[in-house]
Amino acid sequence: MTQTTNNVLMIRPVRFTYNTQTAESNSFQNEALREDAENTQKKALQEFDTMVESLRKEGINVHVIEDTPEPHTPDSIFPNNWISFHQTNNIILYPMQAENRRLERRNDIVESLREIYQVNQIIDFSHYEKENKFLEGTGSLILDRVNKVAYSCLSPRANQDLLKEFGEKMQYEMIVFDALDRHKKPIYHTNVVMCMGDNFGVICLECVPDTTQKQNIINAFERTNKELIEISFEQLENFAGNMLQLKTNQNSTILVMSERAFKSLTNTQIEKITKYTKIFHSPLDTIENNGGGSARCMIAEVFLAKK
Repeated sequence: MTQTTNNVLMIRPVRFTYNTQTAESNSFQNEALREDAENTQKKALQEFDTMVESLRKEGINVHVIEDTPEPHTPDSIFPNNWISFHQTNNIILYPMQAENRRLERRNDIVESLREIYQVNQIIDFSHYEKENKFLEGTGSLILDRVNKVAYSCLSPRANQDLLKEFGEKMQYEMIVFDALDRHKKPIYHTNVVMCMGDNFGVICLECVPDTTQKQNIINAFERTNKELIEISFEQLENFAGNMLQLKTNQNSTILVMSERAFKSLTNTQIEKITKYTKIFHSPLDTIENNGGGSARCMIAEVFLAKK
């Protein structure tokens, strides 16, 4: 098992815009900065293309899939919420809270990857949408793939029963906790609270109010030999938790984040991170303000074996 991969899936947006269906549970969406749909799409597309080009220059194999104009899926740029890929050569499909996000699940994307990669099994949790139970992929789940530990904060988009079922099916130890924003509201996705690298993890412990849960997280980091790099509430709000470590074709690693996230880091935090990995950052302001997600949300890591 490895923590990082150099193969990723990204969805090129065609009608990206502020999604009113997700705004209720996603406080990172900023309605005050909302623009008209045409401008939002134009700017988001530019940010997306710049990031893809830069990732490829770093030696990351990016599978870019074009979104379709219909049905309208304003958040399709965030594929990691509906699909994940595993070194067992399994694919998991997830139940999504917003009805218009359920339309992002596309069988043609799965089939196009099947032509390149081995797929043993597709595990489909999406039927739980009928029971109003949701688990939004590696938005809800932060996976320590080597040590088989999954971290998740409970929210309307991370159901406790489904977390238990994921742990049993995938044989992961589950570290479940509550994470609250400044207004004491559950944070919608774990991947804005924390990220997991090969030798380190970045996390905002400030938003975990329960001292026992907080200690469980610290203990798990110690047990798995991960350096804990703590970020503040303010840095979390600038998407400094929404990072993803990837492996390059040269067998080095990069930690992918937005320009906004990078600018929020202190020199000490940057020094701690660069002990382990190179930092990669790209401007994503439009995507962040309208979508309430950042660099990590845009990337679905592909861990399947090539045919």
